[in-house]
Amino acid sequence: MHQYLKFLIRTKFQELLFNDIEIDKNRSILLLANHFSFWDGLILHCINDKLFKKNFYVMINEATAYKINYLQYGGAFSINKNSRGILESLEYAANLLNDPQNLVLLFPQGKLFSNFVEDVHFEKGILRVIKQATGKFQLIFASTFIQFYKHRKQSINVYLKSETESYADKSIHELKDAYQQHYNAAKKLQTEIDL
Repeated sequence: MHQYLKFLIRTKFQELLFNDIEIDKNRSILLLANHFSFWDGLILHCINDKLFKKNFYVMINEATAYKINYLQYGGAFSINKNSRGILESLEYAANLLNDPQNLVLLFPQGKLFSNFVEDVHFEKGILRVIKQATGKFQLIFASTFIQFYKHRKQSINVYLKSETESYADKSIHELKDAYQQHYNAAKKLQTEIDL
């Protein structure tokens, strides 16, 4: 599965670019990212291979898990926001963060939005994961943008930022605002790329 994902990204896109950040090898990673396409998790899986080097897990919608069941072999686990099992899925994500070898990718928006949306929506469940994991993780924000530029195939730019706090004692609005600042700065950089 891992080799297939790398092959997909390499053949479907012109290039995958991301900034280097410092990784704490003694802590797990909670990666929060914008969600605009099927490619999001696959792109971040490839960055995990190159930069984070952790066991990769990603929370996906239960309907997607049924339609594309092979994603489970790439670390995907499901959540159904309309069932009582939602708490189990959030607890599972928090428990994964107890192991410093793990990376858990969550899309706080909870569903797909435009790649250049102005306001990044956050569902409340993310804060439950953060509080249950009790700060044993490194929190990293990722903002991904895809554009063609002058190439026949699209280029991927992922902007990463390591946060200094876990937000366990903060509100969902404070977490969302911190991510929104990162997203806005990343989008500004994206629009200033000089070809």
